[in-house]
Amino acid sequence: MAAMSSLRMPQSLVARLKVETGEAVLRYELLEEQAHSLGRAGRKVEAALAALREHPGGEGRQAVLKAAADAVWGFLVQREIMGLRDRSAVVAQYGIPREVLARLGAR
Repeated sequence: MAAMSSLRMPQSLVARLKVETGEAVLRYELLEEQAHSLGRAGRKVEAALAALREHPGGEGRQAVLKAAADAVWGFLVQREIMGLRDRSAVVAQYGIPREVLARLGAR
């Protein structure tokens, strides 16, 4: 009598069909929070850059410029932590002025 062999589903399919474990649920929630947090940081950059455009010069310009640089720096750091390292795309997308970028140096 021939030995009976068992069939096993390919491991690549097993991973895709895995029932949600506690770890999978936690990972999903962490990714969701990262996405929300990055969105909030992006909106903060947009608001800070809009305020900067409204203050072309004069009193209060330095404070608005500092706030814009701080918002951009925080956003870029958060993106880098998430593995998103393409700064040029962010600079182009948000239209970040050179005067803001010049203030992003060592902190």
